[in-house]
Amino acid sequence: MLSPINNYFLQQDEPVKSCLQFLREHILKQSPNITESWKYGMPFYCCNGKMLCYLWVHKKYHKPYLGIVEGSRIHHPDLIIEKRARMKIFLIDPAEDIPIKKIDSILKEVLALYKQVD
Repeated sequence: MLSPINNYFLQQDEPVKSCLQFLREHILKQSPNITESWKYGMPFYCCNGKMLCYLWVHKKYHKPYLGIVEGSRIHHPDLIIEKRARMKIFLIDPAEDIPIKKIDSILKEVLALYKQVD
C-alpha cells in the first residue's frame, strides 16, 4: 500500500505531477537535515524537526506552489503572502521551466534563518 505522501504525488495530473515530484526531490537534496513527512494532509519538509516548507496546488490558480512556513521572515519579491499571517507561497507554472535559481535562493534564505535559531 502506498503512503499518503506517495499517493498525493501520484494522484496529480501532468504537468503538475512532474513539477511537484521534481520539487520534492530538489528540496530533499538541499540538506541532509531535511526530512519529509505528512502533516495537515500535505507533504511537509522539516529541518532538524522544525517545519520548513510544504508543497501544494493552489485552488484558484491550479498551479503547484512551495509554501514557506516562516515566509513572513523571508524577503523575496516572488513570494506571495495572500491571507496568511506567517506563511508565504511561491507559485510555479508547471508548463514552463522550473525557476531553480529562485527556489534555491528562497530555500537558502530559509535554511539560514533556521541555522540562526539553533
